[in-house]
Amino acid sequence: MTIAFYCVVIGLLIPVILAGISKKNSEVHYNNESPRDHIAHLSGKAKNAYNAEQNHYESFPMFAIAVLAAHWLNHDQSIIDLLAIIFIIARTLHATFYITNNGSLRSLSYMVGLACTIALFFAG
Repeated sequence: MTIAFYCVVIGLLIPVILAGISKKNSEVHYNNESPRDHIAHLSGKAKNAYNAEQNHYESFPMFAIAVLAAHWLNHDQSIIDLLAIIFIIARTLHATFYITNNGSLRSLSYMVGLACTIALFFAG
């Protein structure tokens, strides 16, 4: 398995981690029988972690498709791996900046991740 595919697996785990952060920082007790009821009551870091999780769900599918396309198109593996690593770093920073209310850096890290996703289609 390539480094880029490992990055896809890591990308699958990011929203799970963010969900845990959201639940841990929530002021409302989490009820496993109604797991979404607490969302309306989130605030502060818990709400930001939830929003970062939702944003990751929006950006991750295209990244995974881009990695698959880059492999299918036989692009240079070292470039694919580098772009995938940068994407994961950017998305991790994006989540961190989202949780800490740093809008400018959050937007910058989002754009870096998006640029990596687009570049994967042309990495050859």
